[in-house]
Formats: sequence, structure tokens, C-alpha cells
Amino acid sequence: MKWPASVTLVRHGQSTYNALRAMKARDPLYRQFRRAFSADSNSAGTKALALEVRRKYALRISDYKTPLTDEGKKQAYLTGLSLSGQMQPPDIIFCSPYWRTLSTLAWMRVGWKQLRGVRLVIEDRIREQEHGLALLYNDWRIFQALHPEQKELRDLQGPYWYQYPQGESVSQVRDRTRDVLGMLIRECAGLHVKLITHHLTILSLRANLERLSPEAFMRLDEEEKPLNCGVTRYACDPNLGKDGKLVLQCYNQRLF
Repeated sequence: MKWPASVTLVRHGQSTYNALRAMKARDPLYRQFRRAFSADSNSAGTKALALEVRRKYALRISDYKTPLTDEGKKQAYLTGLSLSGQMQPPDIIFCSPYWRTLSTLAWMRVGWKQLRGVRLVIEDRIREQEHGLALLYNDWRIFQALHPEQKELRDLQGPYWYQYPQGESVSQVRDRTRDVLGMLIRECAGLHVKLITHHLTILSLRANLERLSPEAFMRLDEEEKPLNCGVTRYACDPNLGKDGKLVLQCYNQRLF
């Protein structure tokens, strides 16, 4: 059998960026900016509001170093605890090198002590999408309000093909996760595999395994975004085709 016996994907727990975004969404100032952006993203008033929001909510750390919140640590611990009662430990764990994914694994190990003896591979191809210059703004609407040519380009190309300056497009993230699947077939046939990763990487792996179109990919991102510590699992069915196939068993399951 060329496929892994199973592949379990876990998104990282709540990060400080996730918490900041939720706080911002409740702020009347940000709501005012959103209304102005919808009415005229290129007006002087919209730009002034964008600068004010940016000053108030600047995270001032790289995406790589963004940590978990206390809530995120709790989510990871409870997810590990729950999974420990549902399944055997994996044969191998692949983890994104970002701080929030490494911390998620560390707290999952607190709840699921058997994970401590499992081989760990740090795999940078399952990192989050690189947002390049837009990272300095921590919000794509603020970035577009202050760089209107980028909004024009994204509107022209569409969100799947648009590439952030000095960053990646969604399609490029999908390309590198396709390489990861090839690696799993070559090196992990018959093994139970766990990946601790990010929202867009999980969607990219789904899109590659299920042959989703760009339109279907973006609908999934819009309507069914992976949750913090959401669990997605594929299992190999050897009866499907000559060498079997990974079949979706659950998607985005929250265990706490």
C-alpha cells in the first residue's frame, strides 16, 4: 500500500493574532473602518481610519514568532487529552516550525503523554501562507486601503491566484503541500501520521487529496474555515483503486 494508513491534521490553538482579530471585530472604530472600506476603500476618510486602526492593533511580531494565548494552550491540552482516549499514538508527527504550532504540540503532549515518544519532524512546507508586506498591517483590508493598487490587483486576479508582495498566493501554498503528500507516499506508507499545522495548509491538503477546483477551495475557506485545534482525519481505504486512497473521516472536529 503506497498511502499512509491514516493522516490526522490538527490546526494550532488560539494565537495572539486570533485573539487580536476577535477583539478588533468588536471595536466600534474597526466597524466604522469596515463600513468606510465597503463604501469607498480609496477615500481619504477610509485611509485615515485604516491608519488609526493599524496604530491601535499593531501586533509587532513576525508570523513565525506569534505565540499561543492561554486559551490556545488550554485548547491544545484538551485536544490531546481527548484524542488520547480515541486513538493510538501516531507513528510519526510532522509539525510546522512556527511557535504557535510547536507550542500546540507541546501542550497536546501534556494531555497525551504517549506523544512524547513519537518521532517528530519539523517540516517547513506545512507552515502558514506567507503574507509578505501585508504582515505589517495585520489585516488585508487595512493593507488594501493603504495600497489601493493591491486591491485592484486582487480584485482582478481573484483571491486564489493573487500573490501578496514578497509573499505567497493560495495556489502556491497548495503547490508546496502537494510536495508534502508526495513525501508521505514515499516515506510513510502504512504509517499513522499526524500533522500540526495551519488553517490554509489544512485546506490545501484537502484540496489536493479531494481534487478541489480553485472555486471549491475558496468556498471552503469562506464557509468552513478550520477551527483552532480543529481535527481533520483521513484513513486509507485499500479497496479504492489499486493502491487505495485516503478518505475523509472527519473535518474540523472540535474536541473540547
